[in-house]
Amino acid sequence: MKDKSMCVYVYTFQYLKPLSLNWPDKIYHHIDATFGVGVSTALGEDLQFEFSKRTGRIKNFSIRNELVATFRTDGGLALTIYGAKQLLKSKQFRENCVIPTPEAIPFVSEGRSLFCKHVEWCGSHIRVGSDVAIIDKDNIVLATGRALFGYSIMKKYRVGVAVKIREGIKSRLKE
Repeated sequence: MKDKSMCVYVYTFQYLKPLSLNWPDKIYHHIDATFGVGVSTALGEDLQFEFSKRTGRIKNFSIRNELVATFRTDGGLALTIYGAKQLLKSKQFRENCVIPTPEAIPFVSEGRSLFCKHVEWCGSHIRVGSDVAIIDKDNIVLATGRALFGYSIMKKYRVGVAVKIREGIKSRLKE
């Protein structure tokens, strides 16, 4: 019987240094990674930030005192209607949008959920849990919400909630 000696490998780990980007660049990179390359160019240069007092991280950001988005606990962005309007200036952002059927537009505008059978068109960048903008055929933002299905299933299915609406344009007028 051969002598089986044991080999021990020792690995040394070097800690990664954080990227030395300024706050606007971090936001631009995050938006490009979330919604597609080049979408962040629609925001402009005049971003304002609100930081957490406890952690020092960015809580939300705005343009000219209008809230664009807040950071969710999972690292995603929760868009506001104003933020969706700003990002819609970029043609690539349209791939993160959903167009409902005309009979569903009043309900979605009030802040009610959008069902799969009422989806007329949806962009190819929509994934489960991603933030989407609900727009009409004239590219007017009606609501923002979180997709519960990906784009391929959203087109195929006829049953179930496609987008859970967070904020509708008519629901904002009531406040």
